[in-house]
Amino acid sequence: MSLLDTTRPSTPGKLKQEKSLLYLQTHHQRSLRLYSSLSKFALSSFFFLIIFLFFSLLSSPSSPSNRSKITNSLPGGSQWEKKVLKSARPKLRAGFTVFVTGAAGFVGTHVSVALKRRGDGVLGLDNFNHYYDVNLKRDRQKVLERSAQAGVRYAMQNPKSYVNSNIAGFVNLLEVCKSADPQPAIVWASSSSVYGLNKRVPFSEKDRTDQPASLYAATKKAGEALVHSYNHIYGLSITGLRFFTVYGPWGRPDMAYFFFTKNILKGKEIGVYETADGKSVARDFTYIDDIVKGCLAALDTAKNSTGSGGKKRGPAQLRVFNLGNTSPVPVSKLVSILEKLLKVKAKKKVLPLPRNGDVEFTHANISSAQRELGYMPATDLETGLKKFVRWYTGYFSGSKKKKSW
Repeated sequence: MSLLDTTRPSTPGKLKQEKSLLYLQTHHQRSLRLYSSLSKFALSSFFFLIIFLFFSLLSSPSSPSNRSKITNSLPGGSQWEKKVLKSARPKLRAGFTVFVTGAAGFVGTHVSVALKRRGDGVLGLDNFNHYYDVNLKRDRQKVLERSAQAGVRYAMQNPKSYVNSNIAGFVNLLEVCKSADPQPAIVWASSSSVYGLNKRVPFSEKDRTDQPASLYAATKKAGEALVHSYNHIYGLSITGLRFFTVYGPWGRPDMAYFFFTKNILKGKEIGVYETADGKSVARDFTYIDDIVKGCLAALDTAKNSTGSGGKKRGPAQLRVFNLGNTSPVPVSKLVSILEKLLKVKAKKKVLPLPRNGDVEFTHANISSAQRELGYMPATDLETGLKKFVRWYTGYFSGSKKKKSW
């Protein structure tokens, strides 16, 4: 996730403060925010960038015989341009225009709705990959079109790996940003997984992150190294957010709280991991609404980038924050809460923690985010799970209201 704030000259010898922001998340939480209070001319320039990104990310050319078939689904044409402009136009005069990639993802959807509700314009981008059920992403898209009226478009083929998404894709975006004039400020989604085998508790942004325990964590660590380089060389203002086990309505089916709920209701066995000394694995579960508040606060406090057209003019802001609940809960407790809310006894099977990248615990030190962003998580696990279960049972019940926000 990245923010880009720029200062660009309006007349010779005079600088006019103008703000633009690029917000991006990689992999399942990949999102890009272009946020601007520029003049119509500058805004048009950014729409050109948006259209460029859309077309540059398309990875497979169509044959002449198929071209007419897919014309309506691809960007382009006067009707599409009108929809883009309408979707991206802020309701408030001081509002921002926000470009969100991964807009049909879990965090991307919630961030998009929050931005729209506060009066910002929103334009969404998503590749609708098959990392998990695409139908859920399509339903999130429908919610966005009703609640946020955000345009969401297919832009590229499915990522082949974490490396393609979290490193190669990220570099492509950084390259566009560093060459832009004005440069945006960048706020991007890193992950608590970068702490890897770190044993210091709670995890602080000052702790070492050179012992990743999974490939995913390694790619996120690589992303943090990349943003340091682009900040140092090109003057990009960059803020990284390390998310801690995000959960809530419209969440990801591959997360434990989600598939535990599914299997408990179906009477299927669930695996609960324990450490070598017999303790339950613990996670710093963080409710989606708290994460969204942190994202928006990071976007709103980002400073301008200092470069233009790929040339650095001075030192630029470089920040990283933990966004967690700072209250780790054993997974066994998570199961107990779900049993209570679902009114069904879980069929539990205790298993040893595998050596496949899982860590024994996560625990966020959020003092920096509290001090600089005003970040204050307000949702305990039972309250958050109650909201998730209410959504889950409604969504999968076949009710006509299942797809409401």
